[in-house]
Amino acid sequence: MIDGNAILHRAFHALPPLTTKRGEPINAVYGLISMLLRVIQDLKPTHISVCFDEKEPTFRHKEFAAYQAQRPPMANELSGQFEKARKVVEAFGIPIYSKPGYEADDVLGTLARQSKEGVVIVTGDRDILQLVDDKVKVYLPIVGLSSAKLMGKDEVIEKMGVAPSQIADYKALVGDPSDNYPGVAGIGPKTAISLLEKYKNLDGIYAHLKEISPSVREKIAKGKDDSKLSLRLATIVKDVPVELDIEACGKWDIDSQKVLDLFSEFGFKTLTERVKKVGKGIDFEKQMTLI
Repeated sequence: MIDGNAILHRAFHALPPLTTKRGEPINAVYGLISMLLRVIQDLKPTHISVCFDEKEPTFRHKEFAAYQAQRPPMANELSGQFEKARKVVEAFGIPIYSKPGYEADDVLGTLARQSKEGVVIVTGDRDILQLVDDKVKVYLPIVGLSSAKLMGKDEVIEKMGVAPSQIADYKALVGDPSDNYPGVAGIGPKTAISLLEKYKNLDGIYAHLKEISPSVREKIAKGKDDSKLSLRLATIVKDVPVELDIEACGKWDIDSQKVLDLFSEFGFKTLTERVKKVGKGIDFEKQMTLI
């Protein structure tokens, strides 16, 4: 399951500027498709889907007006690439999932919960790590898009200092400048990790306030409303009204003509060679003159 928005954002900032013959930016699309081909070749999935955000405000924006308010508007050079990315994904025969009012994270969380098989989520967003469990792993780019690491529970603990199931509680304590929710004023990562090691989650911390040192207890008590709000904002929803069509996700046969036409339009010559290596019984040789 590929987090389309996260990979497009990461690719846009990680890759040098690329343009089509008409001068339109295309580097984010190149990065997304490059990652898709790597996933197909390295992980050999039997089923694939891609999730995107919608343009509408989410339930988080409605609950907390300042949610992500500090972020600058998306650059025109990036926003214009989303429709192109969708076209390529559709040409690959891969189902696209999204839902107005929710983020791609929530859709991914819901689809992963519905799956009866093991799931790998491909994303550049560390918030997704909270979904890792015995069934779900995360394939996370490490440096730009040049390398990626498969993250299970042990890897998440090593990287974050807390278990996947504690990540939302951790963010409820320390806040998140990227999403602009507050957490508890004065509580940093080390204190948050220490509290969660002992009390497991936010409810456990508040249930044992009397056991906590006075200076920390005062901050935790004073920041209760902010922490509860932050927990709701940080927690990925797993009951979005979408339904996983596992059969459709397994029919990702590439439409060679559409892919070649789009790659020709976008100037993706090197990706054509990579597609030849991962296509399901597709004969690209006769169509190489199109590129």
